[in-house]
Amino acid sequence: MIRIEHLTLGYGGRILLDGVSAAIPAGTLTALLGRNGTGKSTLLRALAGLGERRGGRVLLDGRDLDRIAPPQLAATVAFVTTERVRIANLRCRDVVALGRAPYTNWIGRMQAEDAAVVARALAAVGMEGYAGRTMDTMSDGECQRVMIARALAQQTPIILLDEPTSFLDLPNRYELCTLLRRLARDEGKCILFSTHELDIALALCDSVALIDPPYLHHLPTEEMVRSGHIERLFGSAVVGFDPVSGTIKLEKQFDKP
Repeated sequence: MIRIEHLTLGYGGRILLDGVSAAIPAGTLTALLGRNGTGKSTLLRALAGLGERRGGRVLLDGRDLDRIAPPQLAATVAFVTTERVRIANLRCRDVVALGRAPYTNWIGRMQAEDAAVVARALAAVGMEGYAGRTMDTMSDGECQRVMIARALAQQTPIILLDEPTSFLDLPNRYELCTLLRRLARDEGKCILFSTHELDIALALCDSVALIDPPYLHHLPTEEMVRSGHIERLFGSAVVGFDPVSGTIKLEKQFDKP
């Protein structure tokens, strides 16, 4: 679970979020939305312990972020950034094995149990057949699945992802977010990801966190649809939404960078 209490974030003389509070439970997939430059990446980095806060506190799995030692933090939250791994001769299983760093011995030697975790993580994202392939020979979508497998290998209750659908075509975007939803529900993880894909967010996510500087609105997806925040901020009216099938209809497409 992620809980933020009276959190304030900003850079320079600008305040992005001012005293906001929210709670994101385990076993759910939450989309983080907002216009460009409103602080989506800044918020994710703050939740991962990688960015400064101007006020408030963050609790991860019930523990104050400021009191979690680095080894414990690595076993609590996994962060998948927008960076693309394209290192020649680096095999998929080696990338995923990096997620075992919090658990290996002092020289970083993998044990049989660690190897089994890596194999299960690759299988969970449908990449077990790519274990021996190098990252420089794979597509963006395949590499993104491997990076998610690395996060799974960390065995953390919380996973944060910054724009995981960037540079993917529409079918792969939907497939990736469907995978994230399955992992949240089947593994009981708390997964929060930033995105510009409004239609996918409303179709697949349990809740939506919407940055509206200096506020943060966090509501179940159906309530967010009814709230009018989306129409007000993006000019996209949701004129039809079926929560069972996940089918939505927008008056116009979501504003993209």
